[in-house]
Amino acid sequence: MKTFGYIRVSSKDQKEDRQIKKMIAKGIDERDLFIDKVSGKDFERPRYQILKQMVREGDMVVFDSITRMGRNMN
Repeated sequence: MKTFGYIRVSSKDQKEDRQIKKMIAKGIDERDLFIDKVSGKDFERPRYQILKQMVREGDMVVFDSITRMGRNMN
């Protein structure tokens, strides 16, 4: 089992530092962090797409907050 971290900030001006520190504190290696700087409306995010390809059954993806995954599209 592998644990990945996914970090998203909404704009290029926002900093991901706080989320990175939280992931490292949870024991996630920086090499296993995937960071996107785009709106939560768009699920075609570059690093998110790579993460989806890498995750295997039994792996875990950690988010700082469920809101970092994306916005409700309803």
